[in-house]
Amino acid sequence: MEFSAVNTIWVLLGAALVFFMQAGFAMVETGFTRAKNAGNIIMKNLMDFAIGTPLFWLTGFGIMFGGAGAFIGGFDPLVRGDYSGILPAGVPLPAYLIFQTVFCATAATIVSGAMAERTKFISYCIYSAIISAVVYPVSGHWIWGGGWLAQMGFHDFAGSTAVHMCGGVAALIGAKVLGPRIGKYTEDGKPNAILGHSLTLGALGVFILWFCWFGFNGCSTVAMDSDAAVYSAGNIFVTTNLAAATATAATMIITWLRYGKPDISMTLNGSLAGLVAITAGCDMVSPAGAFFIGLIAAFVVVFGIEFIDKVCKIDDPVGAIGVHGMCGAAGTLLTGVFAVDGGLVYGGGFSFLGIQLLGVVCVILWVSVTMIITFNVLKHTIGLRASEEEETKGLDVTEHNLASSYADFMPMVFMGKAKEGAADAGVSVEKAVPVEHYPSAKPVSANVKLSKVVMIFNQAGFTALKDALTDLGVTGMTITQVMGCGTQKGHVNYYRGIKVEEAALLPKMKLEVVVSKVPVEDVIETARKALYTGNIGDGKIFVYEVENVVKVRTGEQGDDALQGEEKNRNYNLR
Repeated sequence: MEFSAVNTIWVLLGAALVFFMQAGFAMVETGFTRAKNAGNIIMKNLMDFAIGTPLFWLTGFGIMFGGAGAFIGGFDPLVRGDYSGILPAGVPLPAYLIFQTVFCATAATIVSGAMAERTKFISYCIYSAIISAVVYPVSGHWIWGGGWLAQMGFHDFAGSTAVHMCGGVAALIGAKVLGPRIGKYTEDGKPNAILGHSLTLGALGVFILWFCWFGFNGCSTVAMDSDAAVYSAGNIFVTTNLAAATATAATMIITWLRYGKPDISMTLNGSLAGLVAITAGCDMVSPAGAFFIGLIAAFVVVFGIEFIDKVCKIDDPVGAIGVHGMCGAAGTLLTGVFAVDGGLVYGGGFSFLGIQLLGVVCVILWVSVTMIITFNVLKHTIGLRASEEEETKGLDVTEHNLASSYADFMPMVFMGKAKEGAADAGVSVEKAVPVEHYPSAKPVSANVKLSKVVMIFNQAGFTALKDALTDLGVTGMTITQVMGCGTQKGHVNYYRGIKVEEAALLPKMKLEVVVSKVPVEDVIETARKALYTGNIGDGKIFVYEVENVVKVRTGEQGDDALQGEEKNRNYNLR
């Protein structure tokens, strides 16, 4: 076989881009779930690829491409057979092996998002291995390995069914067998919104996936050595991007109309929905067809996710079932509608569409049966779900002994026992700055009243409030960012199509001051004028009596402890 450098480079580029999709999936799943499980999700996405790679090499590739059987390829451990009959023109076997390996890993990683936050790590590793070694390769053989669906004319260019729907159906079965997260549903079955912790990470993941999808779809031409291949690759880039963009815009509009505001997380899912849907027919549809596929995918993902969540009562934290399962099936069927050659709207009749429908149904049945068996065996042997305590604490700490995936953003506290006489190894404050000590037992004057004023308010009012208090003569203040709600229980909002019924904890600022010489009434009035907008949520002001204040460095107490160094210097001069 004479190798083609340009074809091989194109295939290897595609393999690299599809591999990088693992990072995209990791960020999407991490962002759409809670911070206490971030490390666990990253670990799962890592192991999808690490476990799937050797297993696909040992069994998967042979099952998928090792023979001409109608239902299964063959058994070829270590990929030592002759694959010249299925290799793209000029592409060596190792290049094609790694190209197919990364597609396999993508199918396996889809499942982790739907089963996030409550799955035992060991069980996850086992079922991920089964998907990579057996489940995906068998249906992949039907579609891409010369199996019975391929022989009938079933078309799935880059994997709407072979990859995405396969992973989406496995995710559906897994989430159903696993059960919902604690607190997801009320006793009467009404869903509660469990918010993810970082839409920023989720958006980063979507941008990574969108970028890598050009390799997922475009490089699936596996050739760039002819005018036809070059044109096809360009058209695939256009249809892929157009479907994704259309689905994104349409999802934004749909959620805007349904929820009163454009839903960010659902719109991000809309981008992925368009990408998944166009994958099957990106080489066969025109830009106009891609537009309509993306438009339809937006409706499928919005109403699909709502249906799974509200009607089926299946807890899918990231929307993987709707995005990959439903949109994968929809995109495959829509290929039979919008394909320029043989599509329904181009006069091709129902024959091609019927073959597409048959393929979708059969792959659903195959994946459903195998994964029902897999998940139930795991459930009744080593266990599939983490314990209630583990789920509550978070899988980061219980499964991986990781206190937080964001440790550098947490205050570090020394938990060990200090050695005697080792309180301070540096230069003492007394040597650095002259300090006048005061008797620690000096009583506080009875005629000095200390008051603590606590203000909780909208973040937008902080600068005005700080400046107003400074002008009043209040210079010592403590400011923290807090979450809370008043009697109105926060604003009504939606998350992924679910109305947040419980108290919505909104971000607020808390400012604390202790005053003595500045009248409390002046502080309150100044704060009210600075914070007032007339809207609900302007804030609250709390006033407390303070028994005493002690300055740690000098021992000063009461009003003296509230004064700065300038006061002390003036006192010494007198």
